[in-house]
Amino acid sequence: MTHRGALVDYATGLVGSRAQAEDLVQEAFIRFAAARRRPGTPVERPVAYLYRIIRNLAIDWIRQRAVEQRRQADEPAWWMLPDMPRTPEQELLHRQDLARATEALAELSPKARIAVEMHRFGGYTLSEIAERLGVSVPTAHRLVRDALLRIAVRLGPRSED
Repeated sequence: MTHRGALVDYATGLVGSRAQAEDLVQEAFIRFAAARRRPGTPVERPVAYLYRIIRNLAIDWIRQRAVEQRRQADEPAWWMLPDMPRTPEQELLHRQDLARATEALAELSPKARIAVEMHRFGGYTLSEIAERLGVSVPTAHRLVRDALLRIAVRLGPRSED
C-alpha cells in the first residue's frame, strides 16, 4: 500500500489510462499475494516484483487492445452491411407496420409527437426536450412514455392474424 500511488502512476504511463492503471495495479497485487503464499518461492525484492508484474500486465493489455482494434477495423459498421433481402410477405408486413407507426405518430398531440421524435430519432435528453417544449422534465418523460406506449399498442399483434 505504501507504493500504490507510484505503481498507479507507473501503470498510467504504460497504458495511458488512470482507470485501467488502477485495474492493473489491483490485478498485480492479487498475483503478488498469490505468489507470496506459494511455498518455496520467496520474493526477495517485492516492490521490483510488483513493477515487473504491472509491466507484464500492461504489455498483455496493450496487445489485447491492439488485436481488438484491428478486429473492429476489419469489420464494417452494422449500417454498412447489406440488408438481408426480405420475402414479399416480410416486405408487406414491414410496410404495414411502418404505416401503423406513422398513423400513431400522426394521432399524437404536437408536443407528444415532437417529444418522441426528439427522443427516439434525435437522441435528445429529456431535459433538452423539456426545455424545447417549455415543460418540466417529468412532463417530457410522460409525453415520450405515453407516445411510445401508443405506438407499441398500435404495432401490437394484428387482429387479422
